[in-house]
Amino acid sequence: MQKLCFPDNFVWGAATASYQVEGATQEGGRRPSIWDTFSAIEGAVADGDDGSVAADQYHRYAQDIQLMKKIGLHAYRFSISWSRIIPDGDGEVNSLGIDYYQRLIHALKEADIKPVATLYHWDLPQSLEDKGGWRVRETAYAFKRYAQVCFEAFGKDVEQWITINEPWCIAYLGHLHGEHAPGHKSMAETMQVIHTVNLAHGLAVESFRNICPQGEIGIAWNPILYRPATRTPLDRKAAEIASCIEIRVFTDPVLHGTYPDMVNTEFGWKLPIEPGDLDIISAPLDFIGVNYYNEEAVEYDSTKMFHFAVVPHWQNETVQHWPIVPGGLDRVIRWINKESGGRLPLYITENGCSANDVVDKKGRIHDIERIGFLFEHFKVCSELIEDGIPLRGYYVWSFIDNFEWAWGYTKRFGIVYCDYATQKRILKDSAYFMRDVITGYTEF
Repeated sequence: MQKLCFPDNFVWGAATASYQVEGATQEGGRRPSIWDTFSAIEGAVADGDDGSVAADQYHRYAQDIQLMKKIGLHAYRFSISWSRIIPDGDGEVNSLGIDYYQRLIHALKEADIKPVATLYHWDLPQSLEDKGGWRVRETAYAFKRYAQVCFEAFGKDVEQWITINEPWCIAYLGHLHGEHAPGHKSMAETMQVIHTVNLAHGLAVESFRNICPQGEIGIAWNPILYRPATRTPLDRKAAEIASCIEIRVFTDPVLHGTYPDMVNTEFGWKLPIEPGDLDIISAPLDFIGVNYYNEEAVEYDSTKMFHFAVVPHWQNETVQHWPIVPGGLDRVIRWINKESGGRLPLYITENGCSANDVVDKKGRIHDIERIGFLFEHFKVCSELIEDGIPLRGYYVWSFIDNFEWAWGYTKRFGIVYCDYATQKRILKDSAYFMRDVITGYTEF
């Protein structure tokens, strides 16, 4: 028997993103985002899927909130669609979009579920992409205005905000590897995007302090502390490079007001920093969100763009072939706590796994692999809290099966099953497991 220990005020939540769950992409005044455009490119998304219907939460949010209540969730982390609020990105505000999120937020509060809003989870309005997207500085200021509209419209009811979800994915998957919208493959663009997104975050925080002085605002990073494959100096250097390139170009300017020297000394990066930018980017946060799924080991490889390569792993995998490494969560939380001086509350804003979920003859989904994954990561959370780390909450990814970006609908992460043909919802065994943990039944 193993026991999990969590304080009574620990926040248990679930997370989703607008394009992944809402559907209704042509309703309520919404205009296309870069993911509508990217999904229409042949071969960009598995099976040619898109988010036009997704889990239809735009129409079914009331039903979903009742399921959240049944599970016992304390909070729901959702993202706001920029294309619903300002359909052209930097033009007129869409009152229908405002109305939709007000209904969602009020329904959550009526159910005693805390709304936690993310301003940006990758669905940039296509009209802004047509003007240069995150590759141009003007988009950071368009984001500032969009953030101001959201703070003014929802700030009285939403106490906790996240500016941007996983800047790494925006910069690297979207502009270097071409796996996410807008599907570009340019190192020069990636450098520009890194700084523009960091600046956008800082500008949003600046506005938040003026509009919502009583609220809390943070950011959600997906940092991975790559392990060196061996104890050799070169492999240790590879791990250091990987951390600089993939983590610290986002965390250092926010937490320390500077970019890591290595990106310039090793690779000659010239980030488009203007006077005053780093002061804006490093505006104090109220909390930090960490999204964690896996951890890898790396070796030095001078033939690679950044001189490191991921090596094979021995751990069990999820169905996405991601290694299951609960210890990586321990390492990254301790690292971010040290980087932030131990002064900021930390939240795990995403954690979970995809699994081969099958509905049995009795209409049940026995996702034992996911339960095992969650339990091992909950143990890490419990131990971190016992060690005095200021971990304040956990949000499972995800509340419901949804459009999983370039994977389309081929991967299921939800603790709630979605039958995409009928939109029927079914609580998986992992939802019942979470219900027990939340209730305080923590001996397994």
